[in-house]
Amino acid sequence: MKIAILALGFVVSLTGGIAAHADETKQIDQDILNKRLGGETKAEEVLPEAGFKKRDEQKPDLAYGAFQRGEYLTAFQLALPLAEKGDAAAQTLIAELYDKGLGIGRDTRQAATWYKIAAESGNREAQFSYALKLLQGRDLPQDKPKGEAMMKKAAEAGHPVAMFNHANQIVANRPTSAGYRQALPFYEKAAENRLADAYYALAVIYREGRTNGIQDPVKARQWLERAAKAGVDTAQIELGIALINGTDGPKDEKLAFSILKGLALRGNVIAQNRVAHMYANGIGVKASQVDAGKWHILASRAGRADLDLDQFIRGLDPKTRQKALRLANEWRGS
Repeated sequence: MKIAILALGFVVSLTGGIAAHADETKQIDQDILNKRLGGETKAEEVLPEAGFKKRDEQKPDLAYGAFQRGEYLTAFQLALPLAEKGDAAAQTLIAELYDKGLGIGRDTRQAATWYKIAAESGNREAQFSYALKLLQGRDLPQDKPKGEAMMKKAAEAGHPVAMFNHANQIVANRPTSAGYRQALPFYEKAAENRLADAYYALAVIYREGRTNGIQDPVKARQWLERAAKAGVDTAQIELGIALINGTDGPKDEKLAFSILKGLALRGNVIAQNRVAHMYANGIGVKASQVDAGKWHILASRAGRADLDLDQFIRGLDPKTRQKALRLANEWRGS
């Protein structure tokens, strides 16, 4: 029985939350995807040291040097006098040490105070961290307008994740074509800084024509591939389905299977369901009733209902069905 590989069937929102850390970008571990599409570099880490300036090329700030070496108490002792004298980068480092409890007792309220001071001194890393605390109401009263204004400052100062978050704020407050046009430069700048979430946002914007009502499938596919290479699960699933159906580009069922199987092995339920379909129909892989049954059972246990695959399983002979069940029971994930 042939079972159709369907589209995902859900609407992607670009306004569903705040990307709290730049290092949320995940690296895909599938060799074939990296080989065929060419791997994507991880987004730049956003750390307090980014605000430090070198006195000259050979003499980086001593406090930052200690921080890099993991000598956190020394970093605190060296940074504190500078922070008290108004050095914004040192203030940010003090805030980070308090916030994470590195070398000193963790004190997130003290951290919030130092982030505020450094943010008002113009440090973009502090502006970003302080904006998050204001928006989330962590360690100080929640203040959404002030948090959004501070996030905008960090974005305009070039903070990659702040640019993405600010773009999200724009379209959340103004979910119109005009809002997306206003947000687009911030998404693009975040993408230039290799932020994977921004790649995916741009893919959705161009696929759905959110800035001008005109879809651009070529650009959408390009950004989707970049997001998939950077490890965005949703982008990998959508790219896999696009490769199966030949949507906005050439078909490549074997690559689609590789992408989706890699996700399935890491526990992605949607991918497990798609892999079950592919094994059932022999799409991109040799057909296997046992493997189709195994992946459907795993996806079903995780809450992914599929009436077509239920019918497929019922049509299997008892021995095959029992083997599929045994494999599902033995599976522990990667």
